[in-house]
Amino acid sequence: MKMKLIQQLQRRTPLGWLQLRHEKGRLLVALAGIAFADVLMFMQLGFQNALYDSNTRVDRAMLADIVLLSPKALNLQNLSTFSRRRLLQSMDVPGVQSAGALYINSLTWKNPQTRLNATVQVLGFDPDRPAFDLPEVNQQLDKIKLPDVVLFDRGARGEYAEAIAQIDQGKTVTTEVERRTLTIGGLFTLGASFGADASLMASDQTFLRLFPRRDAASVSLGLIRLKPGSDPQQVALALKSHLPEDVRVLTAQEFVQFEENYWKTASPVGFIFGLGTAMAFVVGVVVAYQVLSTDVNSHLKEYATFKAMGYHNAYLLSIVFEEAIILAVLGFIPGVVLPIGLYALAAKATALPIYMTFARAVLVLILTIVMCMVSGAIATRKLQSADPADMF
Repeated sequence: MKMKLIQQLQRRTPLGWLQLRHEKGRLLVALAGIAFADVLMFMQLGFQNALYDSNTRVDRAMLADIVLLSPKALNLQNLSTFSRRRLLQSMDVPGVQSAGALYINSLTWKNPQTRLNATVQVLGFDPDRPAFDLPEVNQQLDKIKLPDVVLFDRGARGEYAEAIAQIDQGKTVTTEVERRTLTIGGLFTLGASFGADASLMASDQTFLRLFPRRDAASVSLGLIRLKPGSDPQQVALALKSHLPEDVRVLTAQEFVQFEENYWKTASPVGFIFGLGTAMAFVVGVVVAYQVLSTDVNSHLKEYATFKAMGYHNAYLLSIVFEEAIILAVLGFIPGVVLPIGLYALAAKATALPIYMTFARAVLVLILTIVMCMVSGAIATRKLQSADPADMF
């Protein structure tokens, strides 16, 4: 049965391809339009993925099995504080090995290279209790034990190349923050996000000196490590029942999802990128429809002749759908190549994780095929009602 189907396909005349190839100018315009729609979809999806990926970098780098946060917290840039006492109380729950405090806030500092004001995110923690799964940070914890010494993110967005080069050469680089002098004692790699251009790692003592109004007893996040073999879900349930309602308990994965959901639903940025992808899809449908509709109209008499010879509508529709699939595949080729270069340019300009993925390429290919098939279905409405007697 399978071989018979293959033989039938081999004997079938590729009328769809022959019709498209006959009008080479029209074919090139159609492919350019579909490729343009693909590029738009790739860019919107790329920016959307960068939005979610960049804003969960810090979350995913935390050394924590369970995270405590205030119920009022919106995302990492909008965290309320809660009492440090909750960390001590969490130690009473079976399975909890340690509970550390993480302080997070943003401040304005002078760019050590340009001397212009810039906003950075400061992450403060006890250097004797590593808070992040970042080897570059953990190897330099002794440096931030010194007063007013911080580590700077080499993946920051902005003009920092010269300052980073000086630090790599072992030179001392200092800058000013609220009439205080900060020394950049080392570098680490994390990357910028939509919410922060740069990040600083500091000790909790340096953090509290930078933010004198912050109380040491009010923490931004609680990072809880579990004993080996403990189930995070079960310990999280135990913590929820043990701790008061002024603190929220999330597993590490739930905390990452919490951050991502904010940018997906509460932030208008995620909606804009989703809307842009939908608009690009509509543009592709319109372009493909114009091409296929014009082709159907120009060959309407030929299609009517086929119907007079006894061919069913299904056969004629298969020709149009054949054209739609060919347009989708051929238009996708330049549509997937161009974004690779555009991703590289955007990533260099924004310091965001924008790159091509296989899953995204497959998704856009499927969307392209659906886009062209929908256009073909709309374009064949006139073909189905064509009467051979009216054509001659």
